[in-house]
Amino acid sequence: MYIGTIRPVETSTIDLTGHSLAEIKEQALAATPAGFRLASTPVKMIKGSTELTATATFRRHDGGRDIEADDRAALFALVPPGWQLVSIRKL
Repeated sequence: MYIGTIRPVETSTIDLTGHSLAEIKEQALAATPAGFRLASTPVKMIKGSTELTATATFRRHDGGRDIEADDRAALFALVPPGWQLVSIRKL
């Protein structure tokens, strides 16, 4: 018997502007939706300005649940579209 933990695969993005990396990070953390974690915030300089722009990407980290199957192949087959298998345990 195998037990797998799955969670939804979902991302969200927002565009940010600021005058420092710390300001961009603060904005990104403040804008993090419930159930999500900040995944990346690549920053670019605006030509002819002291401002920075960034696109913050958030990934869902809640909503996990367990599924069970007799073997690994059957466990992988039970993962619904839009979900990912994050761990497997064998009983």
